[in-house]
Amino acid sequence: MASVDYMLCIDVGSSSIKAAEFSYTPTGEMLMERFAFEEFSTPDSSLQNLVESNARVDMLEALNKILTTNKFNSKKVCLSLSGHDAYIRFVKVPAIVSDEKKIRQIIEFEAQSAIPYDMSEVVWDSQLLKSADDSGEIEAMFVIVKGDEIEEITSLIESLGKQVEFVEVSPTACYNAARLNGVGDTDCELILNIGDRCSSLLFVDSGRLFIRIIPIAGHAITLQISKEFGISYKEAEEMKRRHGFVALGGAYEEPDSEVAATVSKIVRNVMTRLHGEISRSINVYRSQQKGRKPEKLYLAGGCSVMGYTPRFFSEKLKMPVEYLNPFKNIALGPEVDKEKLADIAHMFSEPVGLALRNTTNCPVEISLMPHSLQRYIDFKAKIPYLYASAATLLLCLLVTYFSLSKQLVISTAKKDIAVEQLQKTEAKVKKLKSAEGDFGAVRSEYEEAANLLNERIRWPELINEVQAVLPNDVWLTKVELSRSGGNQPQQQKEEEGGLFGGMSNQSGPQVAQDYISVFMTGHGRVKNQSFAENFTKRLSESKYFVFNRATDTINKLQNGVLQKGEFNVATFEQTLKMKNVIKQ
Repeated sequence: MASVDYMLCIDVGSSSIKAAEFSYTPTGEMLMERFAFEEFSTPDSSLQNLVESNARVDMLEALNKILTTNKFNSKKVCLSLSGHDAYIRFVKVPAIVSDEKKIRQIIEFEAQSAIPYDMSEVVWDSQLLKSADDSGEIEAMFVIVKGDEIEEITSLIESLGKQVEFVEVSPTACYNAARLNGVGDTDCELILNIGDRCSSLLFVDSGRLFIRIIPIAGHAITLQISKEFGISYKEAEEMKRRHGFVALGGAYEEPDSEVAATVSKIVRNVMTRLHGEISRSINVYRSQQKGRKPEKLYLAGGCSVMGYTPRFFSEKLKMPVEYLNPFKNIALGPEVDKEKLADIAHMFSEPVGLALRNTTNCPVEISLMPHSLQRYIDFKAKIPYLYASAATLLLCLLVTYFSLSKQLVISTAKKDIAVEQLQKTEAKVKKLKSAEGDFGAVRSEYEEAANLLNERIRWPELINEVQAVLPNDVWLTKVELSRSGGNQPQQQKEEEGGLFGGMSNQSGPQVAQDYISVFMTGHGRVKNQSFAENFTKRLSESKYFVFNRATDTINKLQNGVLQKGEFNVATFEQTLKMKNVIKQ
């Protein structure tokens, strides 16, 4: 049984993805086995900068859905991208240049001067369209697209286990499909593909090709509806599909629905703008490209099926108009739903044009493979050379092994000497570490003794500070120091300890304790009410004691009067916490 080859052809449009799988027999017969169609959201141009990335994510999700939910057999994939994402330009090269490499250099120079991007950021290709004629020039076309946009799509396809064979743009794929049907064989004929974001206008003139991308299409109609009715873009799109048709104009009766009448007028206004661009393009083609007058128009694309579209362009352009049937010469497989295909056949000229490149030489064969994927393909071509290099490397490694084995004996002897020296060094290091430990112990004892000496001067400073915080005419009757840590020593009676009764000189075992606070009692002569205020102010300014005038008060303050009544007498008690403890 003869083997059958498969090719999956995918057209990634501005708002939908069309996929068709074709089979090829060894005899050259081509059959469409199955197809799929998936739409995704289109961003509102007024919010384009905000949601453009989301629209790209939606497109990738739709592509992933088509590839994973349909039973496509092909591992090979060919792609076409929307003309909205491409820059297409036609140039003329002097016929005196016969070297193909020089011609490509001239075209590359034209491409560099035509785009605002670095050539490393884009993917481009060119093709000669016509041999030299009496004008002494060769017509050429080059196509440029952003590299990152292609890489996102091809990376997704490659991640699903499929291999991308080539990438081109939808206008050139549509052109190849039209040439299969004999469009433009004898006369100059037009193909108008009205998509979502743009319309592609193709001049097919007996082997010649001229393309113009016009940014007027279904998206412009939806925006106008959204603006006219004050509704969201999604609601406007639904209204366009429900009520959209081209208003007849003139003395024709309007539809009963006001919504339908308004929508039809909006559609006619946009189509009128599109007709103006078509007329301008025809004038450019005839004057600058020396082309012939178009005799017929073929319609394609999703927005071309709105009611009265063929009639509108036929009246405006004064030429016959019909829809392009890409399946005129294509056989359909038994699994193809012909009724479903008939509803969307006008959008499948691009997949058919892609499929033709696998069975015959097409008039235009553009390849826009991304740099990363092209490098991978080039790498696969170099695999046999890599195997040969690996064998050579292995031989070199064997020679190196025998050479190194001879040096092993010498290296072993050197290692033994180094080990002996290392052991001696380690013994010395061990002695040094032991001496370092002894030194550390002695240093700790020294530092402890030095700290005790430093603490001696704290006592005179403390006594001076106690005197400094007392107001004038105040005498102390008792001062005690409070300690922390361990058991408190037995306190002496006041008459036994004197002024500093809390400081014991008794002998015996005691646990090391730190002094943390001072308790004092005393009397003072008070001439006015500022005694307490003066006392607390001095306490708050002390560098030894912790006292906050906002929250702390004198523990106990009792006013009295001397017998003669000359001065008031105040008796107070106060416990002061020291900012820094005093080590014993």
